[in-house]
Amino acid sequence: MKFEVAKLSLDHRKLNQSFYLQPTLKVARELLGKIIVRQLDGKILAGRIVETEAYVGENDPACHAYGGMTPRNKIMYLPGGHAYVYFTYGMHYCFNVVTEKEGFPAAVLIRAVEPIEGIEIMKKFRNTDDIYNLTNGPAKFCQAFKIDKSLNGVSLLGDEIFIIDPGIEMQFKIGRSQRIGISVGTDKKWRFFIQGNPFVSKVKIKPRIKNVK
Repeated sequence: MKFEVAKLSLDHRKLNQSFYLQPTLKVARELLGKIIVRQLDGKILAGRIVETEAYVGENDPACHAYGGMTPRNKIMYLPGGHAYVYFTYGMHYCFNVVTEKEGFPAAVLIRAVEPIEGIEIMKKFRNTDDIYNLTNGPAKFCQAFKIDKSLNGVSLLGDEIFIIDPGIEMQFKIGRSQRIGISVGTDKKWRFFIQGNPFVSKVKIKPRIKNVK
């Protein structure tokens, strides 16, 4: 599809389901640089994904599906290409992209994005004028994009919230580290981010870095 994001002036393509059906770690890396779009009350909110985390299957102790299906995690068992939104710490929402085939629970947490479109709206939702503090964390991103449980289970192939390819070849370094805010599964280096991007969440972890296009 073609989609106009005012500040980019490019043709964009919505990611299709085959993208989401790929292995979760591959999706987590390849989501970096893609643009997530939220249509809300006739307005567009858009941001470049700069940080992700992968959670893979019932054997991953940090994954919500660890131990099997529950009413909370059942969305993770849908085929890749759905939104999995959960409420945490009694105050924050987190947005995840469901991956892989139906029946295999896996998802990629969107940890941070670089604001592109609808920035003034995001500032109002976040009650801040600091652009670097708008979306540099999973809860901040959800607040800025007004994401809540109403989006849990929504298809990313629709028009309410979706992800697009920017249509240009970007060059950046991918940093890789352990996941954040967990006490189990800490041996897995399943957090990925664009090295040097100022919108990545601020954490004290020494990353592994590689060059990519």
